[in-house]
Amino acid sequence: MSTNTPFTRENLDACLKELGKEFRKQSGKPIPAEVVLIGGAAILANYGFRDMTYDVDAMILASSAIKDAVNRVGDRLGLPNGWLNMDFKKTKSYSDRLMEVSIYYKTFSNVLTVRTVAAEYLIAMKLMSGRQYKHDLSDIAGILWEHEKSGKPISRESIDRALGYLYKDSPELPAASQKFIDDTFTSGDYERIYREIKESEKQSKEFLLKFDKDYPNTLKEDNIDAIIETAKRKRGDRDAR
Repeated sequence: MSTNTPFTRENLDACLKELGKEFRKQSGKPIPAEVVLIGGAAILANYGFRDMTYDVDAMILASSAIKDAVNRVGDRLGLPNGWLNMDFKKTKSYSDRLMEVSIYYKTFSNVLTVRTVAAEYLIAMKLMSGRQYKHDLSDIAGILWEHEKSGKPISRESIDRALGYLYKDSPELPAASQKFIDDTFTSGDYERIYREIKESEKQSKEFLLKFDKDYPNTLKEDNIDAIIETAKRKRGDRDAR
Protein backbone atom coordinates (compact mmCIF):
# COMPACT_ATOMS: atom_id res chain seq x y z
CA MET A 1 0.00 0.00 0.00
CA SER A 2 0.99 3.64 -0.28
CA THR A 3 0.24 6.36 2.25
CA ASN A 4 0.26 10.13 2.03
CA THR A 5 2.69 10.23 4.95
CA PRO A 6 6.30 9.50 3.99
CA PHE A 7 8.28 7.19 6.23
CA THR A 8 11.87 8.04 7.07
CA ARG A 9 14.31 5.83 8.92
CA GLU A 10 13.63 7.79 12.11
CA ASN A 11 9.84 7.75 12.06
CA LEU A 12 9.77 4.16 10.78
CA ASP A 13 11.62 3.10 13.93
CA ALA A 14 9.24 5.21 16.01
CA CYS A 15 6.25 3.46 14.43
CA LEU A 16 7.78 0.05 15.04
CA LYS A 17 8.51 0.98 18.65
CA GLU A 18 4.88 1.98 19.15
CA LEU A 19 3.77 -1.21 17.43
CA GLY A 20 5.84 -3.32 19.82
CA LYS A 21 4.31 -1.57 22.81
CA GLU A 22 0.77 -1.83 21.46
CA PHE A 23 1.14 -5.49 20.45
CA ARG A 24 2.33 -6.36 23.93
CA LYS A 25 -0.66 -4.49 25.39
CA GLN A 26 -3.15 -6.17 23.03
CA SER A 27 -1.72 -9.63 23.65
CA GLY A 28 -1.91 -9.23 27.40
CA LYS A 29 1.35 -11.14 27.76
CA PRO A 30 4.80 -11.10 26.12
CA ILE A 31 4.02 -13.23 23.06
CA PRO A 32 6.79 -12.84 20.47
CA ALA A 33 6.10 -11.54 16.97
CA GLU A 34 8.31 -11.21 13.90
CA VAL A 35 8.19 -8.71 11.07
CA VAL A 36 10.45 -8.82 8.01
CA LEU A 37 10.70 -5.45 6.27
CA ILE A 38 10.61 -5.60 2.47
CA GLY A 39 11.35 -3.08 -0.27
CA GLY A 40 11.58 0.60 0.58
CA ALA A 41 11.36 0.01 4.33
CA ALA A 42 14.27 -2.42 4.14
CA ILE A 43 16.26 0.18 2.18
CA LEU A 44 15.60 2.83 4.84
CA ALA A 45 16.61 0.47 7.62
CA ASN A 46 19.96 -0.43 6.08
CA TYR A 47 21.12 2.33 3.72
CA GLY A 48 21.51 6.09 3.54
CA PHE A 49 20.76 6.90 -0.11
CA ARG A 50 16.95 6.88 0.29
CA ASP A 51 15.36 9.66 2.35
CA MET A 52 11.89 8.21 2.52
CA THR A 53 9.38 5.69 1.28
CA TYR A 54 5.62 5.66 0.98
CA ASP A 55 5.47 1.87 1.05
CA VAL A 56 5.82 -0.28 4.17
CA ASP A 57 5.60 -3.85 2.94
CA ALA A 58 6.46 -6.68 5.28
CA MET A 59 6.10 -10.34 6.12
CA ILE A 60 4.26 -10.57 9.44
CA LEU A 61 4.44 -13.61 11.70
CA ALA A 62 2.36 -12.94 14.78
CA SER A 63 -0.91 -13.69 16.53
CA SER A 64 -4.13 -12.06 15.37
CA ALA A 65 -3.56 -9.28 17.93
CA ILE A 66 -1.00 -7.73 15.57
CA LYS A 67 -3.75 -6.46 13.22
CA ASP A 68 -5.47 -4.50 15.97
CA ALA A 69 -2.09 -3.23 17.15
CA VAL A 70 -1.21 -2.00 13.65
CA ASN A 71 -4.53 -0.18 13.33
CA ARG A 72 -4.36 1.38 16.80
CA VAL A 73 -0.85 2.68 16.16
CA GLY A 74 -2.00 3.99 12.80
CA ASP A 75 -4.89 5.84 14.40
CA ARG A 76 -2.65 7.30 17.08
CA LEU A 77 0.03 8.45 14.65
CA GLY A 78 -2.27 9.57 11.85
CA LEU A 79 -1.52 6.65 9.51
CA PRO A 80 -4.09 4.70 7.51
CA ASN A 81 -5.29 1.28 8.62
CA GLY A 82 -2.90 -1.36 7.37
CA TRP A 83 0.12 0.96 7.24
CA LEU A 84 2.16 -2.20 7.81
CA ASN A 85 0.92 -4.77 5.34
CA MET A 86 1.69 -7.84 3.24
CA ASP A 87 0.34 -6.56 -0.09
CA PHE A 88 3.65 -7.37 -1.79
CA LYS A 89 2.76 -11.07 -1.59
CA LYS A 90 0.53 -10.45 -4.61
CA THR A 91 3.50 -9.31 -6.73
CA LYS A 92 6.02 -11.31 -8.73
CA SER A 93 8.83 -10.23 -6.40
CA TYR A 94 7.40 -12.39 -3.60
CA SER A 95 9.09 -15.65 -2.63
CA ASP A 96 8.17 -18.07 0.14
CA ARG A 97 11.89 -18.29 0.93
CA LEU A 98 12.29 -14.69 2.08
CA MET A 99 12.14 -15.52 5.78
CA GLU A 100 15.09 -17.87 5.32
CA VAL A 101 17.29 -15.08 3.93
CA SER A 102 16.24 -12.34 6.35
CA ILE A 103 18.68 -10.73 8.77
CA TYR A 104 18.16 -9.24 12.23
CA TYR A 105 17.46 -5.52 12.52
CA LYS A 106 16.07 -4.57 15.95
CA THR A 107 13.78 -5.75 18.76
CA PHE A 108 11.08 -3.48 20.17
CA SER A 109 9.48 -3.85 23.62
CA ASN A 110 11.11 -7.27 23.99
CA VAL A 111 8.35 -8.85 21.88
CA LEU A 112 8.58 -7.50 18.33
CA THR A 113 11.59 -8.76 16.40
CA VAL A 114 12.14 -6.85 13.18
CA ARG A 115 14.23 -8.30 10.38
CA THR A 116 15.16 -7.12 6.90
CA VAL A 117 16.28 -8.84 3.70
CA ALA A 118 19.97 -9.42 3.02
CA ALA A 119 21.44 -7.21 0.27
CA GLU A 120 21.79 -9.65 -2.63
CA TYR A 121 18.27 -10.99 -2.03
CA LEU A 122 16.86 -7.48 -1.84
CA ILE A 123 18.52 -6.77 -5.19
CA ALA A 124 17.02 -9.99 -6.58
CA MET A 125 13.54 -8.86 -5.48
CA LYS A 126 14.03 -5.42 -7.02
CA LEU A 127 15.19 -7.00 -10.28
CA MET A 128 12.19 -9.29 -10.39
CA SER A 129 9.85 -6.34 -9.83
CA GLY A 130 11.78 -4.02 -12.17
CA ARG A 131 9.33 -1.11 -12.18
CA GLN A 132 10.77 1.82 -14.15
CA TYR A 133 8.48 4.34 -12.46
CA LYS A 134 9.26 3.35 -8.86
CA HIS A 135 12.65 3.06 -7.12
CA ASP A 136 13.43 -0.54 -8.05
CA LEU A 137 16.40 0.05 -10.34
CA SER A 138 17.84 3.08 -8.52
CA ASP A 139 17.63 1.10 -5.26
CA ILE A 140 19.75 -1.63 -6.85
CA ALA A 141 22.40 0.87 -7.95
CA GLY A 142 22.27 2.53 -4.54
CA ILE A 143 22.83 -0.75 -2.71
CA LEU A 144 25.75 -1.64 -5.00
CA TRP A 145 27.20 1.85 -4.54
CA GLU A 146 27.02 1.80 -0.72
CA HIS A 147 28.50 -1.70 -0.48
CA GLU A 148 31.35 -0.69 -2.76
CA LYS A 149 32.05 2.41 -0.64
CA SER A 150 32.10 0.30 2.53
CA GLY A 151 34.64 -2.12 1.06
CA LYS A 152 32.12 -4.97 0.88
CA PRO A 153 31.21 -5.11 -2.82
CA ILE A 154 28.40 -7.35 -4.01
CA SER A 155 29.30 -9.70 -6.85
CA ARG A 156 27.15 -10.49 -9.86
CA GLU A 157 27.49 -14.17 -8.98
CA SER A 158 25.94 -13.65 -5.53
CA ILE A 159 22.97 -11.85 -7.11
CA ASP A 160 22.49 -14.66 -9.64
CA ARG A 161 22.56 -17.20 -6.80
CA ALA A 162 20.00 -15.14 -4.86
CA LEU A 163 17.72 -15.00 -7.90
CA GLY A 164 17.98 -18.74 -8.37
CA TYR A 165 17.30 -19.45 -4.71
CA LEU A 166 14.31 -17.14 -4.31
CA TYR A 167 12.68 -17.96 -7.62
CA LYS A 168 13.26 -21.70 -7.86
CA ASP A 169 16.34 -21.65 -10.08
CA SER A 170 14.47 -20.29 -13.10
CA PRO A 171 14.10 -16.52 -12.72
CA GLU A 172 12.58 -14.74 -15.71
CA LEU A 173 13.51 -11.14 -15.25
CA PRO A 174 11.76 -8.26 -17.00
CA ALA A 175 13.77 -7.25 -20.08
CA ALA A 176 14.54 -3.82 -18.59
CA SER A 177 15.88 -5.45 -15.41
CA GLN A 178 18.10 -7.85 -17.33
CA LYS A 179 19.57 -5.05 -19.43
CA PHE A 180 19.99 -2.84 -16.39
CA ILE A 181 21.94 -5.36 -14.31
CA ASP A 182 24.12 -6.32 -17.30
CA ASP A 183 24.92 -2.68 -18.10
CA THR A 184 25.46 -1.79 -14.43
CA PHE A 185 28.10 -4.44 -13.83
CA THR A 186 29.74 -3.73 -17.17
CA SER A 187 30.09 -0.06 -16.22
CA GLY A 188 30.87 -0.43 -12.53
CA ASP A 189 30.16 3.28 -11.99
CA TYR A 190 27.36 2.74 -9.49
CA GLU A 191 27.13 6.33 -8.28
CA ARG A 192 26.62 7.71 -11.80
CA ILE A 193 24.12 5.00 -12.65
CA TYR A 194 22.22 5.63 -9.42
CA ARG A 195 21.86 9.34 -10.14
CA GLU A 196 20.90 8.80 -13.79
CA ILE A 197 18.35 6.08 -13.16
CA LYS A 198 16.83 8.02 -10.27
CA GLU A 199 16.17 10.94 -12.60
CA SER A 200 14.78 8.58 -15.25
CA GLU A 201 12.41 7.02 -12.71
CA LYS A 202 11.22 10.49 -11.70
CA GLN A 203 10.50 11.39 -15.33
CA SER A 204 8.69 8.09 -15.90
CA LYS A 205 6.49 8.60 -12.86
CA GLU A 206 5.63 12.16 -13.92
CA PHE A 207 4.79 10.96 -17.44
CA LEU A 208 2.54 8.17 -16.14
CA LEU A 209 0.65 10.58 -13.89
CA LYS A 210 0.00 12.85 -16.89
CA PHE A 211 -0.85 9.90 -19.13
CA ASP A 212 -3.34 8.57 -16.59
CA LYS A 213 -4.96 11.99 -16.38
CA ASP A 214 -5.22 12.26 -20.18
CA TYR A 215 -6.25 8.63 -20.73
CA PRO A 216 -8.00 7.39 -17.58
CA ASN A 217 -8.34 3.64 -16.97
CA THR A 218 -5.80 2.87 -19.72
CA LEU A 219 -2.74 2.01 -17.63
CA LYS A 220 -2.43 -1.68 -16.78
CA GLU A 221 0.39 -3.69 -15.26
CA ASP A 222 1.06 -5.40 -18.59
CA ASN A 223 1.31 -2.19 -20.65
CA ILE A 224 3.14 0.25 -18.36
CA ASP A 225 6.64 -0.72 -19.56
CA ALA A 226 5.66 -0.37 -23.23
CA ILE A 227 4.09 3.04 -22.57
CA ILE A 228 7.21 4.23 -20.72
CA GLU A 229 9.52 2.99 -23.48
CA THR A 230 7.44 4.81 -26.10
CA ALA A 231 7.67 8.00 -24.07
CA LYS A 232 11.46 7.60 -23.74
CA ARG A 233 11.86 7.17 -27.49
CA LYS A 234 9.77 10.26 -28.19
CA ARG A 235 11.77 12.24 -25.62
CA GLY A 236 15.00 11.02 -27.18
CA ASP A 237 13.81 12.03 -30.65
CA ARG A 238 12.96 15.54 -29.40
CA ASP A 239 16.34 15.89 -27.68
CA ALA A 240 18.12 14.84 -30.86
CA ARG A 241 16.51 17.59 -32.96
